[in-house]
Amino acid sequence: MFKILVSRTDNIGDVILTLPMLGIIKNHYPDCSLYFLGSNYTQPIAARCEHIDHFIAVEELTLDSLKTLELDVFIHVYPKKYLAVLAKKAGIPVRIGTSHRLYHWSTCNKRISFTRINSHSHEAILNLNLLEPLEISNDYSLDDLIDYTGWMTKQIKHEELDEDKCNIIFHMKSNGNAVEWPVKDFMSLSKLMPEDTYSIYLTGTQSEKELIESECPAILERVNVKDMMGQFGLDEFIDFVGSSDGLIACSTGSLHISSANGVNTLGLYPKKRPMHSGRWSPIGRKTQIIDSDLVVKENKMILELNPSDVLRVIKKWKNNR
Repeated sequence: MFKILVSRTDNIGDVILTLPMLGIIKNHYPDCSLYFLGSNYTQPIAARCEHIDHFIAVEELTLDSLKTLELDVFIHVYPKKYLAVLAKKAGIPVRIGTSHRLYHWSTCNKRISFTRINSHSHEAILNLNLLEPLEISNDYSLDDLIDYTGWMTKQIKHEELDEDKCNIIFHMKSNGNAVEWPVKDFMSLSKLMPEDTYSIYLTGTQSEKELIESECPAILERVNVKDMMGQFGLDEFIDFVGSSDGLIACSTGSLHISSANGVNTLGLYPKKRPMHSGRWSPIGRKTQIIDSDLVVKENKMILELNPSDVLRVIKKWKNNR
């Protein structure tokens, strides 16, 4: 059996944006055995993708275990030098990577010339360039990719959610990985959302909760706001988001989880490249984006958005649940 391994060992959003690539491989080679090399942290994401036949944790990968797989193809979507060296030592016949990594010239025998940082293309589209040695052309649009994610959604209604209201998640932090909309602006948005119509749920890690408590503790005291921060493992969080009516976040993994789940999703992005939505927006039919100017306040770069503009998007979600 033809065995292909795709390596993407970084963050949640990056992994989700790689899923359409896997679907396209399966579409062209339906009988192949598809391996995904990721971190233990993102394993619950890989478990939701119907295209992945085998998940390999990078933390447990050794030369011997790689040789045992007897792979035909190794695709370096997220380049890491030690993995490139390992794949060559394992004798994998086809090793694909970008030519813009110097170490790939000695470790990869199929090198594709493209750059990410200065590109105008979306991350998920850029990934497809690496399929050229498999005779798969990159002629897909971003809308096309929705049909290739292979995301499996569980139909679970979380007991914390209010069936009589529109349940909206505020995921206000990004673990420092993105430019954020201030918590005080989320607070202003919550005040505009009628308590008899909306239930608001705050999600994030325990450390992010501590930041929010220091920046704007009043948001935790609002009647229609429920604090769910630090309460979920990743698998549980995926299900919680999937049973909600919508999620608002900046460019972070939670945003991509919401979009993949087919939930109403609002992404808050800076207009500035390469952080802009044209490069990093989620892939989903119920996904919307608000592009924002950047401002510096208290020596910190933030998104500048009017809460009323965000509310106009949310109001439409009540009829699109």
